[in-house]
Amino acid sequence: MSTLRQRMRDDMRIRNLAPNTQKQYLISVAAFAKYFGKSPDKLVPEDIRTYQIYLLEKKRLDPSSLNVTVSALRFLYCVTLRRDWDIKVIPYARRPRKLPVVLSRQEVTELFQAVRDLKYRTVLMTTYAAGLRVSEVTRLKPTDIDSQRMCIRVEQGKGHKDRYVILSEKLLKHLRRYWADYRPADWLFMDHRKTTHLPISTVQTVCKRAREDAGIKKVVKPHTLRHCFATHLLEAGTDLRTIQVLMGHRSLSTTAIYIHVAVQNLRDVRSPFDILPDPDNGRS
Repeated sequence: MSTLRQRMRDDMRIRNLAPNTQKQYLISVAAFAKYFGKSPDKLVPEDIRTYQIYLLEKKRLDPSSLNVTVSALRFLYCVTLRRDWDIKVIPYARRPRKLPVVLSRQEVTELFQAVRDLKYRTVLMTTYAAGLRVSEVTRLKPTDIDSQRMCIRVEQGKGHKDRYVILSEKLLKHLRRYWADYRPADWLFMDHRKTTHLPISTVQTVCKRAREDAGIKKVVKPHTLRHCFATHLLEAGTDLRTIQVLMGHRSLSTTAIYIHVAVQNLRDVRSPFDILPDPDNGRS
């Protein structure tokens, strides 16, 4: 391992960046250096601009993927190499604002019914009932389920933050049934070898298969259930600030996106088209 690579890794560890973030940053910087055939400490802002154009035009990366490289290069040059450049010389790509896919309550029910395996069905139910990220639900421990206080402890979620979320009474019944059958030890949802927690990829596969078996045409991923949780809460009258806390969002503006997908209030609004005389009346 080169000295620069090791120093960058140490800098990321000092700042307690997530392991996956560290891995992606190192991969991005290595690809950048390979493209020019030089060490990054010998490259300049114009080289970075050239590489960004290459990623856009030749590799056809979407803005989110491109911004991973931008973040990695910003860290490398501003933190590890301590270049006194204006950070704006490594610009982020503007990401299009897209609304999340949300299932109706009936579709959520049909998705659960399509999963026959008790463990996998319980995983998806827990994801929806508590609004968890897939990385959070797979790392739950039996001790995180607090039936006395009716809450679930999420330990070190995104951003290295702990938080408490609601424990549904109905979910608690399903968890007790699951506990009686599986008796999990270290992790609430163990892998098939019972050596570690359930892999994220397994939950993703289960969700995809359930969508197909339920005949749901929308794109459904485990994170879709988290979007459904927030949207259904909003439609039921829960205030945005409470949803923000439950979701573990740093900013209220992140939670506010669900205002645009909640349709309960729209049903109470009458379109002006309905007030117009029917243009087909009187036609033969």
